Amino acid sequence: MPTVVVLDVSLSMSLPVAVPDSTETFTSLQLAVHGINSLLDYLAIYSKLEFVALMTYSSSYDIVSPFTRDFDVLKAKLAQLEEQDKSCLEPVLTGVNKLVLGEWGTATPCQVILVTNGVTRRHSELDALSKLGSPLPFAFPGKLTVVVVAPPGPTNPILAQVVKLARGDGSVLQVDSALTPDSLYNLFQQLAEKNYASFCGMLKCGNLSSKVILSPAPMPYTKITDFDCQTYSVGSEVGLCGFIETQHVGSPAAVSRHLVLPFPPTPTQAPIKTSPSTIKVEDSDEEEMAHDGGKTPSFCVLLHGALKVENMVALCQVAPEWYGLLYSWADSKKKSNLMLTLLEPGNNPVPWLGDITQLGIPDPERPNPEEAFPVRPADKRSYSQSNVVWIRQAGLQSDIQKILRHARKLPEKTQHFYKELNRVRRAAISLGFISLLDGLAAILERECTLLPGGAHPDCALQLTHAANVLRKPYSRDPKYNVLPMRTRFQEGDN
Repeated sequence: MPTVVVLDVSLSMSLPVAVPDSTETFTSLQLAVHGINSLLDYLAIYSKLEFVALMTYSSSYDIVSPFTRDFDVLKAKLAQLEEQDKSCLEPVLTGVNKLVLGEWGTATPCQVILVTNGVTRRHSELDALSKLGSPLPFAFPGKLTVVVVAPPGPTNPILAQVVKLARGDGSVLQVDSALTPDSLYNLFQQLAEKNYASFCGMLKCGNLSSKVILSPAPMPYTKITDFDCQTYSVGSEVGLCGFIETQHVGSPAAVSRHLVLPFPPTPTQAPIKTSPSTIKVEDSDEEEMAHDGGKTPSFCVLLHGALKVENMVALCQVAPEWYGLLYSWADSKKKSNLMLTLLEPGNNPVPWLGDITQLGIPDPERPNPEEAFPVRPADKRSYSQSNVVWIRQAGLQSDIQKILRHARKLPEKTQHFYKELNRVRRAAISLGFISLLDGLAAILERECTLLPGGAHPDCALQLTHAANVLRKPYSRDPKYNVLPMRTRFQEGDN
């Protein structure tokens, strides 16, 4: 789920905040940057595929960084921010709408995290957000979370009303104890664990096991039948049942697909250093953890390599009567990933494999090459009827070009010409694509004017006849067939 981090850089964010039991003093902006850095550290470890954009606002807004997965770039730009003038929410919320709609459209859910010190008393601005045409609620399925960088106290009613106007299950978060870098770090960690929690489970095969993360987290699946409705949820253990050759599995119907990643080491809080305008995060501990993690044996990595080399898939069980397939998938020639495809719940999700509970290990002493997958059904079905499918522009263009190729070879291809013409005409009527008939008639008329001087006279007559019939009201009936025109040239040939 993409995320937009909106940071308040108004003058009030430059106010100093005294830390209890410490001689150091931080500004609200420095603490806010420290908290956002801790969120980015969490995403870099547990949600590497997350897209994050960074915006700042005061009286106007600025897109500091568009959506990216390079969290180091976001940290570098956070360190360069400076305070500006007064704060105003309406322009930046409008900018959030434009940014998300331009990148993801209206169907992709996004999270908006607004980080501010809560200093706002402009009720007129709240009235503007309540009017028709305001940026709230968002034009996309979104959730607004407001993080208040301020000492504990009552929730600002204006911010609570803004979250209410945004709808969704948003909230206003604030520290419960004294405002310190540690308490703010814990607040952002709670936010990350709540909104970006990945599925963590155990991948097991006999005595081998590995803690893994599934990204995105699998959602419960509800299977509806004629007389039953049952909901399935993925358990905490993914157990391997056996291995099957990739060619035998094919491409069965799937519920969802997930990336399988080894569970990373737990991150530790990084210290902060104060400077005139920045807070710097030390990353030596993080590099040391990553270095040690690379030396730890992982069954997940072993399984990925084995499936890739042997060109096989692993059949696994994720819940009672719910199975999945583990396989190696490559998005490029240099990089491959371990993927999990969740099949439809039940013991027969792959029809040509049969009941999964009846599968077993093949007997090497009794090979039977005739029993190979996939098993073909005994009844033979007829596929002689060619259906017209237009998914892309190239398919429609190909069908029209086929009609024109037959038109240029009239009268020898008269029957083929009218057969293809009626096939496309019926498909257009069935899809409600009536304008195609007028366009096809115009194409035939233009083709008639472009005929060479040595063309057969019957060619021009048939093209003109077909174009005229396509414009008639009775040609809109799918049961009607456009018939060839009887000419004296056909009678002379006979």
